[in-house]
Amino acid sequence: IIKKEPKIVLSVVAAILVIALMSIIMLSQRITMNPAGTVGNTAGNLNNGGLVCEYDGVVYFSNTFEGGSLYKMNPDESGLKRINTLKVQNILAGGKYLYYFQTGATKTTDFSEPFNVRSLERCRLNGSNSTSLIREVVTMAQLVDNYLYLLTSTSSGPRFSKLKIDNSDREELGTFPINPACAVNGTIYYNGTESNHYLYALDTATDTPREVWRGNLWYPILEGDYVYYMDVANNYRLCRYSMSQNMIEILTQDRADCFNVGGGYIYYQKNGADPQLKCMRTDGTDMKVIASGNYTHINMSSQYVYFQEFGNDSVLYHSRLGTGYFEPFQAAAQAAEE
Repeated sequence: IIKKEPKIVLSVVAAILVIALMSIIMLSQRITMNPAGTVGNTAGNLNNGGLVCEYDGVVYFSNTFEGGSLYKMNPDESGLKRINTLKVQNILAGGKYLYYFQTGATKTTDFSEPFNVRSLERCRLNGSNSTSLIREVVTMAQLVDNYLYLLTSTSSGPRFSKLKIDNSDREELGTFPINPACAVNGTIYYNGTESNHYLYALDTATDTPREVWRGNLWYPILEGDYVYYMDVANNYRLCRYSMSQNMIEILTQDRADCFNVGGGYIYYQKNGADPQLKCMRTDGTDMKVIASGNYTHINMSSQYVYFQEFGNDSVLYHSRLGTGYFEPFQAAAQAAEE
């Protein structure tokens, strides 16, 4: 009996080690919930493809010089680093994780075959532990607290739903287009798409919608008291609506193809015989032309605006906020070559 005791002790120790290892693995796989008030990206960025996302002092972006690979850098554009070689858009960040819609690989896999499965992915902020959440065509996604609000395209039409960040508790909320891009303080603001283009608000605590304002708007962006939007009834000019004063301000008579708001500025693409990328302050003053021609995918960080020429999605341009100077983002191009 005495001789058998060492074997028993070893067995007990081994069992304890196995249990401890399993506990560590389970804890490492547990998804940490987000702090209250988490929002994945700005409405303006998401409405322009979600190619740039700034979170906690880091800018995550789709490097189009490398086919859309996911990169990160400092807001001053230093410290560029590749996170993965997936072609990404609709980038979101919150808590310990990144989320993005990937549409393929920018380089071949280890088996020399391109990875082309479209899916919404979740990974850690450093790009590790990537997990596919859903394999559907994501038209728009936004992160609000611990849920991803999703507008997806299915064979039976659009589907609006929510999914918890641990890939549980998916719930369908609508079978018509609801754009969840504009999220503020737990509320999603969106324009109607069925019988009108009014401004609505969805309380994400109860997923209950309410009518806010009977305007005729598209792509609302809420900043402070103002809702910035395209005026559908008046050739898609840019306006803003004061919710406290119930007052509309016309910011420009130009027809806008796309726009973004941030850092005290509005950037937009003017449509027409003389197309231009233009910039103005949020009250419509200090208008300047940034570039002549057609541009799209206007994304912003705290220091720069990024955009692409329409029809040429391989080159990424940048301009420091508020300036009239722009050029190709050479640091991103050089990083893609390394």
